[in-house]
Amino acid sequence: MIDALTRSFTPGNLKDLLRHGVTTAVFSCVIAVVLAISGRGGWVSQLIYSFSIGMISWLVIDIGRLLLAGRSDKPWPLGLPGILLVLTGVVIGFLGGNAIGDAWTGKPMLEFRTFSPDRLVSTLMITLVATIAICYYYYSRGKAKYLQGQIALAERDATDARLKLIETQLEPHMLFNTLANLRVLIATDPPRAVAMLDSLNSYLRVTLSGSRALAHPLAAEFQRLRDYLELMSVRMGARLAYRLDLPEDLREVPVPPLLLQPLVENAIRHGLEPKVGGGEIAVGARREGRNLLIDVCDTGVGIDNTRPPSEDGGFGLAQVRERLATVYGPQSSLDLSAGPAGGTRATITLPLPA
Repeated sequence: MIDALTRSFTPGNLKDLLRHGVTTAVFSCVIAVVLAISGRGGWVSQLIYSFSIGMISWLVIDIGRLLLAGRSDKPWPLGLPGILLVLTGVVIGFLGGNAIGDAWTGKPMLEFRTFSPDRLVSTLMITLVATIAICYYYYSRGKAKYLQGQIALAERDATDARLKLIETQLEPHMLFNTLANLRVLIATDPPRAVAMLDSLNSYLRVTLSGSRALAHPLAAEFQRLRDYLELMSVRMGARLAYRLDLPEDLREVPVPPLLLQPLVENAIRHGLEPKVGGGEIAVGARREGRNLLIDVCDTGVGIDNTRPPSEDGGFGLAQVRERLATVYGPQSSLDLSAGPAGGTRATITLPLPA
């Protein structure tokens, strides 16, 4: 019983309940003003009757709908239960509100029984129409809110599916590149090929053993990147050096998995490998206002100045941009520029969690 009440009376539902109560009170005051102007009685007495009928009906209907809804996230019970609930609220509100009004004004209890047929019918119709109007208003707002929630849920599921698809494209892309390099080393340098295979085995074990979450801490992304760079170091030897700089206060910031690896792959393939002496890759994170900036810098051959930076890098950069747009929208960006000491700098900008 307690568990059922907890599921029904969540903080969000209680907030809606109170909002409905305030709206009902205001609506009851408006009805009292109209009835007083029309000559049905004094303002105070009409206010007592209208307010009592309205608030009792509100409590019965609003609490009843929450109890009937139970675990369902739909705002109103549909079909016969919903109709019976409104009628029950009207009857209880009409009887209880008139009893309170009669007691306040000193009239005989349930005086409406002595009304003429015309007056009794008009009184009942005012109560019924007002209650149905208020209920329909609440139902419309609740339905709109429910549909917005369903749309948001569908959009989130679509985004999740899109991110999963992009990640499944990125991982084979990295794996195929590594296997191609491994094939060359098997023929030219078997010991290094064995070491590279061991590193690949370790990398895949760490990557595939974890759940394929849509986000993980930035520290996990840097650790995954360190494993990848160790793997590449086996192939490139002294031609590849790297530095990773992650401030302590940014370690737990959530980011999409495999966000940085395509940028490092691009730096190695287009920056360091074409350079005879190789070079260094430096990856660092920093806070700038309410944004997180992640720089991937290399000391390679640099950007091809004959074309815009946004066209350089092919598959990896396009996928990073698509993932940023999917998760963060226009608040994020990926920019390429020439490094301060030569080479290329790729900078990711994304909003920090509130």
